[in-house]
Amino acid sequence: MRTNVLYLLVLSFFLVFNQQLFAAEKPVPTDPFVVVLDAGHGGKDPGNVGNGYREKDIALSIVLKVGKELERRGIKVVYTRNTDVFIPLMERGQIANDAEADLFVSVHCNSHSSQASGTETFVLGLNRNETNFEVAKRENSVIYMEEDYKVTYNGFDPNSPESFIGMTLMQEEYLNQSILLADLIQKKFTNDLQRKNRGVKEGALIVLHQTYMPSVLVEVGFLTNDSEGAFLNSVAGQNKMANAIVDGILGYGNQINLSAIESINQSHPKVPKSASGVSIDGKPADYYEGIIFSVQLAAGAKKLETKSYNFKGLNDVFRKKEGKLYKYYLGETSSYLDIQKVHQKAINKGYRNSYIVAFKNGEKITVNEALKTNLN
Repeated sequence: MRTNVLYLLVLSFFLVFNQQLFAAEKPVPTDPFVVVLDAGHGGKDPGNVGNGYREKDIALSIVLKVGKELERRGIKVVYTRNTDVFIPLMERGQIANDAEADLFVSVHCNSHSSQASGTETFVLGLNRNETNFEVAKRENSVIYMEEDYKVTYNGFDPNSPESFIGMTLMQEEYLNQSILLADLIQKKFTNDLQRKNRGVKEGALIVLHQTYMPSVLVEVGFLTNDSEGAFLNSVAGQNKMANAIVDGILGYGNQINLSAIESINQSHPKVPKSASGVSIDGKPADYYEGIIFSVQLAAGAKKLETKSYNFKGLNDVFRKKEGKLYKYYLGETSSYLDIQKVHQKAINKGYRNSYIVAFKNGEKITVNEALKTNLN
């Protein structure tokens, strides 16, 4: 009897041990790609009502279609609203920040006193022309419907150009990525749907100003245009616009890292090399004197320990405090070839939004500027 009991105890121990060992060998799940979708206006704010159509309803319909398709592709979707409710602009950005989103996409419909038509996508920037200012002023005017808006937005006045000049561009860190996403969406509208392309534009838009990730505001067309308004109010039109936005987001996930490198390689001639692969001055051809390249993995308000378990198993991650954000970097090298290898390693670990950055004398410069140093 004792022998049987002892046998059972030993067997139980090995079963538990093997289960724990098996569990330990399971791959650590990677963080999901998170997209926050923002349907413009809502509730007491109908948006524009060109030709009798309601912007708030069309924007919501398109956003729900985009979200459904993204979720089908395994992307986590968070909505600022999924019903007809009023959400203050400040809260929309906060929803995205709380979700630690990878992207923020706000959908709107345009209006004009003429039969203007076409799509345009905005990133955050200071307006330098009257047309962009008018769009920003219209989209920002919703704050008048919010209580204590002067306190909430520190006295910001949508009708005053001076207010835009005073905006702190917290989105500046993500501007290149935002432009890439905006461009991909616009190309889908133009090439796949044959919509008139009004381009990627800068606008001092409050809803983009509040977010800490690549963010765009998409104007899917003009409700005030007779044919375009009818198209956007139709189920078929909304399906087509939603699919184009989905394709733009998916394209962004695939291209964000490659497009920058390809663009740089096309823009700048190679450094003259000898047969040994060494530049004429005797240094490796991909070595940039006085430049340090790194890969930015993430940025946020949270101060994380730079341990491998916080960064999907990556070692040698370091942290810098820049403004109000903590930036997390991988790798330090003056070799552009080596940093591309580090970048690919980060991508393989699941950091699809990571990108190469450059420093000179401890100050961050654009990669474009860094690569020009070997051309002088």
